[in-house]
Amino acid sequence: MDQTPAIHPAPRQTQSYLRDLFRCNGLFPKSKLGQNFLIDLNLIDFIMRAADLTRADLVLEVGTGTGSLTAKLAELAGSVLTVEIDPAFHDLAQGPIRDHDNVKMLLADVLKSKNQLNPDVLTALDEQRATYQPQRLKLIANLPYSVATPVISNLLIAGVPLERMVVTVQWEIAEKIIAQPSTKEYGALAVLVQSLADTEILRKLAPTVFWPKPKVESGIVLIKPNAEKRKQVANVQSLRNFLRDLYSHRRKNLRGGLISMTGNQHNKVEVDTKLAALGYAGTERAETLSIAQHLQLCEAFEPAQKSSSS
Repeated sequence: MDQTPAIHPAPRQTQSYLRDLFRCNGLFPKSKLGQNFLIDLNLIDFIMRAADLTRADLVLEVGTGTGSLTAKLAELAGSVLTVEIDPAFHDLAQGPIRDHDNVKMLLADVLKSKNQLNPDVLTALDEQRATYQPQRLKLIANLPYSVATPVISNLLIAGVPLERMVVTVQWEIAEKIIAQPSTKEYGALAVLVQSLADTEILRKLAPTVFWPKPKVESGIVLIKPNAEKRKQVANVQSLRNFLRDLYSHRRKNLRGGLISMTGNQHNKVEVDTKLAALGYAGTERAETLSIAQHLQLCEAFEPAQKSSSS
């Protein structure tokens, strides 16, 4: 007789399923943690197709939630590292994941700070890579709104060797990630992400596909780190610092923004001289410049900036 343990299928995460699950366990979704759960089963399948998973993949998931998506990831991927900050949901997710010995659950905040990933998460990721020897590493997650931008940015900056990210984020963030020059969405996030990766919005999501319903629309975004693009960036952390400071003065023209940057030791004459040598008019605005032009300005002006990530 076959003694192989039965594998329980991942639960169908519908609104009625979630209501019953939370009522039985005395749980209430916390808006401050971005606990909005995807209940459109077609969209969950869409995310899985976009993930393009095989047993050669190690998946990082941020926000285990009920464990429903985690179990689906585990069915196709070689291994999954899933991170959950809420102890109650960490415990709840044990059920759907119990049959999958290729899942490591981590109760932790994925971030140490706004500008740094939690070292414990990186250590766990290294351990999973050493154990399973995956060919590809992917971030597949319904990212909580509150951490979406720092998770994406810090993973790219840290150089975690991701083949792709397929993530749901607030629509405003999705637009900023793929924004082009001279649009209102274009800024530090667009320049940073597009300097290091290829980006694409795969689908726009109405609030009704989540429960509880968020107050804003969302988007499924595909981000594929690009090694050739990264080679063009002299120092990734310096670029982040430069963009953060430059776009903190977004209303100023390029000259004014560069003069006002945190820790800048260039006086007005030096800024004007450098801009003239590079062929820039100080009256133009940073948001009209291409990715390549931002990189050029960063190399010219960043040495006077603080290199700290704090």
